[in-house]
Amino acid sequence: MIAAMKSTGSPLFDAAHLARYTGDDAALRAELLDLMCEQARRCLAIMEAPGDPASWRAACHTLKGAARGVGAFALADICDEVEPQPETAWPGARLAVEHVFRETELAFAAAD
Repeated sequence: MIAAMKSTGSPLFDAAHLARYTGDDAALRAELLDLMCEQARRCLAIMEAPGDPASWRAACHTLKGAARGVGAFALADICDEVEPQPETAWPGARLAVEHVFRETELAFAAAD
């Protein structure tokens, strides 16, 4: 399933996007990135055992919004791609999201 996911070419982290909202306030930037990472972990936990399609879609959609808000566009794109996937695809789709999230965390760290 991971191999089937499309690469969107979107950046892992667009720091300039986030800076437009934080005014280059380093503390605010760090707080928002931490909140997004916490949200990602919660959504990934739900995606591990969603229970029903509505829970799966809600977790994907929530993470997509959180990622877009801070400029983590590749993560938002993969969430958008996996949100409508059928239940049989969820395990691989979740792995794809987790993989992009881990890369995004590294991009956040590298931008410091």
